[in-house]
Amino acid sequence: MMHVALIGSGKIGEAIVTLFNSVGGYQLTVVDKDAERLAPMKALGATVVVADVANDDLAAKLKGVNVIISACPFYLTPKLAKLARDIGAHYFDLTEDVESTKVVKEIAKGAATVFMPQCGLAPGFISIAAAEIARRFDTLRDVNMRVGALPIYPTNALKYNLTWSTDGLINEYLNPCEAIIDGKIKETPPLEELEHFSMDGLDYEAFNTSGGLGTLCETLEGKVQNLNYKTVRYPGHCDIMKILVRDLRLGERRELLKDVLETAIPITLQDVVLVFVSVSGQREGRLAQESYAKKIYAKQVNGKWLSAIQLTTAAGICTMVDLLAKGQLKAELPGTGFVRQESVSLETFLANPFGAYYA
Repeated sequence: MMHVALIGSGKIGEAIVTLFNSVGGYQLTVVDKDAERLAPMKALGATVVVADVANDDLAAKLKGVNVIISACPFYLTPKLAKLARDIGAHYFDLTEDVESTKVVKEIAKGAATVFMPQCGLAPGFISIAAAEIARRFDTLRDVNMRVGALPIYPTNALKYNLTWSTDGLINEYLNPCEAIIDGKIKETPPLEELEHFSMDGLDYEAFNTSGGLGTLCETLEGKVQNLNYKTVRYPGHCDIMKILVRDLRLGERRELLKDVLETAIPITLQDVVLVFVSVSGQREGRLAQESYAKKIYAKQVNGKWLSAIQLTTAAGICTMVDLLAKGQLKAELPGTGFVRQESVSLETFLANPFGAYYA
């Protein structure tokens, strides 16, 4: 039985435990400094450890663990990846932070275990879907990736509810974005390049946010003319966020911005995740285009109601751990344990009992 240590017992952490329990075959240990937040994990049958991840030495507490999953804020990623390397465990995380992922890649050099960051929805599943479609073309022109986690019933001016990590959300809205433009990897500003589109009779907007491409820029460099990722929201959201982070300069005061958002905007379990990929290029001598579109809704799993963003994010990382357990996940290059999301085929992902939630 594979022993998994989940670090972080927030909304996504609880969904991860719920999904693993729905299939069985995993021994789960959950670590968090907040005993109150660990109580639901204990009720779900997990072993719990009260510890401060940022300051405590976890190596002795996690001796014998096969896998470390980080469901912590991005700034703890380097510490937890190093912990995994030190105790000889495989490592998975959900970070959207580009710089943290670069650190994980360095730590993975020479490792005998798998290091796979960015295993959620975006980055994560979106790269698997985009890479799968891209492989069906002889040459590539444009790869456009769009993802949104949205309330089904928006009621405020932002037309948004908090559905996941506020730290991660702010990170996406403030950090530089990656893209391939005219064949070259470039940085683009967040909250820019606003566009509008419709799906199933509803209007949406999309704009640049950081981290959603994962490692796809590196994978497709030299193979595609243009590659970009944008977050999807209801119309009007981007303009209000610009007022907050730029005009009111809350982008320079992240803790205050976090407090404002968490005080004013409620969480919701009534949400929908929208995934849209569009790829164009040459196929059999003709310019062609192929798209992938999916909406995933909140669902009850093992008697527990999970929001769409909880379900999709947790399913992404649980799938990768399960593929590892089944011997279907291996490092791509000799001398490193680093594995990219897009190395897994869409067919393999969707055939997994956790990946099936996307199907």
